[in-house]
Amino acid sequence: MPATAAAQKEQPATRFAKDQLKAFVERIERLEEEKKATSDDIRDVYAEAKGTGYDIKALRTIVSLRKQDTDERREQQAVLETYMNALGMLN
Repeated sequence: MPATAAAQKEQPATRFAKDQLKAFVERIERLEEEKKATSDDIRDVYAEAKGTGYDIKALRTIVSLRKQDTDERREQQAVLETYMNALGMLN
């Protein structure tokens, strides 16, 4: 079988792989665009909250804490209090 015939037999598989790769890249690009838009929206909400007088640092901490389960949050709080006590920060 000549080399061109073998290349022609592989062409559909190669084309499929290229199309599949392109589809993955395009999906990732769309998701990255959506992620940027979401990040921009989140930044806008924080700016709005700041404009209303809320402390952004505290809001970010609250959002982070709400992502944790109760036990994880308690453990983190206990460790923080232990360290603060050791440093004389709870007096």
